[in-house]
Amino acid sequence: MSDLNEIKLEALLDIINSSARQAIAEYKKTGHGVPSTDSSTFHPLDLISDTLALRKAIRLLEGSYQQLCSTLAPPQHTVFSFVHNYNWACIDVVMRARIADVLDRHPDGLSVDKLADAVNLDKSKTAHVLRALSVVGCFKEVARDIFANTRLSLILKSTNDAGCITRIHSQYFSKYAGVLYETMTDPEYARSYEVDKAPRVFAFRKDGMEGNYWEMMRNDDESRDIFHRGMIGHSEIMGASAVLHHYPWDKVSSVVDIASGIGAFSMPLAKMFPHLRITNQDLPEIMKEAQNAWQKNASESILNGRIEFVVFDLLEDVPVAGKDVYYLRNIIHDWPDAEATKILHNIRKVMEPSSRVLIHECVLFHAFQEPGVETKRSSIPPEPMLPNFGAGSYNAFQQDLCMWLAHNAKARTLDELKTIGAAAGLVLTRVHDFVDTMAIEFMIAQN
Repeated sequence: MSDLNEIKLEALLDIINSSARQAIAEYKKTGHGVPSTDSSTFHPLDLISDTLALRKAIRLLEGSYQQLCSTLAPPQHTVFSFVHNYNWACIDVVMRARIADVLDRHPDGLSVDKLADAVNLDKSKTAHVLRALSVVGCFKEVARDIFANTRLSLILKSTNDAGCITRIHSQYFSKYAGVLYETMTDPEYARSYEVDKAPRVFAFRKDGMEGNYWEMMRNDDESRDIFHRGMIGHSEIMGASAVLHHYPWDKVSSVVDIASGIGAFSMPLAKMFPHLRITNQDLPEIMKEAQNAWQKNASESILNGRIEFVVFDLLEDVPVAGKDVYYLRNIIHDWPDAEATKILHNIRKVMEPSSRVLIHECVLFHAFQEPGVETKRSSIPPEPMLPNFGAGSYNAFQQDLCMWLAHNAKARTLDELKTIGAAAGLVLTRVHDFVDTMAIEFMIAQN
């Protein structure tokens, strides 16, 4: 009779095999086969906005693979690997020196001598960086000391939106993370949940910087551009465009994009659903940038009168009244509970009985089985995987840490979202599972 632990490992192997085959099938559906490790071009599926089926397969694959490895590998090996990882520092070098941009002009590869000269870095140290990243398929050494781009390193080009959010994390969030323990023991910061007591603020003050990140951006055109493009890139990374394909927008007439930015969500929405009337709302300077972006990339939507731009302060103002859907992407997780509740309450004031609030962001689930959880989410992992998909939900838990580091806030569980919704007079009605994110639908609570 087989040992119970061995049976579990065999089950994990079956999940790895089946989920990998599901992913392969999704690539083959494009008619272009599967990608190769060292391909120097994107696969067509990399550029498609609706990859929900692929992402569901990868969630199973990553979760089961990591669970298998952490079971079989020596614990010393596994734990040390958590911290013995400096790829983020290497990527920071690559992005700030624009190494991928240079290699893009040499698809067959470029010697590290010429590459280092082109970016004004030391040859030997540049080779250190590229070899470390080549181990994980980001760049390839085609011959000794000759490097070329791969499908992964193309993301690190300065023209890539996903590369912008990658740069923000490597350049800034690494600093915030470096003071995390200090903020947890500092008398002023340790038990505060105020936004101005975030590790980000502590790190800036430690470096002698005045003001904050947002004030810095306001006075720096390049940083502001990187941030706005980074928000578009973050949506690509998290597969957020799934909401465009898997929410019933055909049954909706009007949408308000709360704290819209320059239109990372609303612009593709307007192009896909020309019947929608869309209101973008954000701070004055952002609305000015948004109008410029729309004039450049979607002027027809403005000319036909479907799009409006309304200045709005998230915590002080109520949004425009009487719309069908009030959409908030990656907004509620920026704020502690009191501010998050206030935001939702301001929306509740202007809703019609049929209006809906759609909160679209990462949602956390526990690694133990929660009673009744099956009624709240659409995807339950097969046993013996962890109930929250384990490493398959890696992005959600890392996003939770990012919100803490940057804003002293957090990603929330469904129950936590229900609680702040109820405090604002809203009731949760539906959950849409998009793998890395979820769209949580609320309506006015009936007394």
